[in-house]
Amino acid sequence: MPDNSQRLRSVRASRWSKRRRRGALAVVVAAGLAVGTTLTVANAQSRGPGDGVRRGLDRLVRDDGYPAALAATLGRDGRTHNYAAGVVDLRTGTKAPVDGQVRAGSNTKPFTATVALQLVGEGRIDLEAPVEKYLPNLVRGEGIDGRRITVRQLLQHTSGLPDYTQFMEAPNGKGRHLYVQPRTMLDLALAHKANFNPGTGWSYSNTNYLVAGLIIEKVTGRPLAEEIDHRVIQRVGLRHTYFPGAGDETIRGAHPEGYLAAKPGERLENITKMDPSAAWAAGQLISTPSDLNRFFAALFGGKLLKPAQLAQLRTTVPAPGLWPGARYGLGVISTPLSCGGLMWGHGGDIPGYHTLGGVTADGRAATVATTADGPPAQRGPADVQNVVDAALCG
Repeated sequence: MPDNSQRLRSVRASRWSKRRRRGALAVVVAAGLAVGTTLTVANAQSRGPGDGVRRGLDRLVRDDGYPAALAATLGRDGRTHNYAAGVVDLRTGTKAPVDGQVRAGSNTKPFTATVALQLVGEGRIDLEAPVEKYLPNLVRGEGIDGRRITVRQLLQHTSGLPDYTQFMEAPNGKGRHLYVQPRTMLDLALAHKANFNPGTGWSYSNTNYLVAGLIIEKVTGRPLAEEIDHRVIQRVGLRHTYFPGAGDETIRGAHPEGYLAAKPGERLENITKMDPSAAWAAGQLISTPSDLNRFFAALFGGKLLKPAQLAQLRTTVPAPGLWPGARYGLGVISTPLSCGGLMWGHGGDIPGYHTLGGVTADGRAATVATTADGPPAQRGPADVQNVVDAALCG
């Protein structure tokens, strides 16, 4: 039987990569205030500010073919509203739960970046130090040298490291039940040539966050999942967010089933049960739309980072290949809103789920989650972005 590296090299890229092959990248945004009382709304008929969100979710299910679409919004008054359309499971037809748990994919990156920046604030990590300082002789390959790559370049995707997910097994194969170590993923990436010299370009690469996670573990002497839990999840009070343990292929709480269509229009396959270990520091978290709103509000509201580190987080570079106006900070993206101003945050794709959400400077917030990481129909990703923009600007 081939070893893990051989099996993972065999086929095409995983869909938890943020670089979507079938549409615009899942984006989000943030900066805000505390989340207050929750008002749950499902299939409501009354008119109000949430009508546009409900209509948007209905279109995602009816026109784009997503089995379920969930949303949570945060108003200036600090109240959260939850919405749901579609079904839990295509077999049973049971209505989708409001604020259900989903695999949050690359929304994990801002959590990882937050922990790294907390360690910067504690004087334990230096953003300008080379990777070599923390992981000696580990990051080496063709055009790849950890002595020339800084921690900042990892968090900002300017390192030039190739993306290991581009060389992985198709997510609907047996490999989705394979547990893998971060070092296996790193070896997969290092078997390929660098995209460019460090600091000379920008390219989204999950490998950057894999290495950042390894640095966090080396500096703290503790598992990454534990550091994210006590430094972010518990500190903010995210009751439905967690980092799955080794071998945990399930989603613990109420959740819609996740689906995958190999190509738009093809049959949807239930892909809920999977081992997300290969996503690790780049995409392993499970969360809910309202918890993601709460996280981004706390992050940009200054509750997780000191002012100096928050300023570093918000220092951006152009992110060519994303969408007009997009810029990348340290684990977060800024992008213009249709109503003016900027959104700050991130989004996530992982087999079965697509998420997009965050908050604005004046306290508005929105997160949308769908139960497929690509459009079952010919349309999709841009429509999800439109729902988020409408929720923030409506």
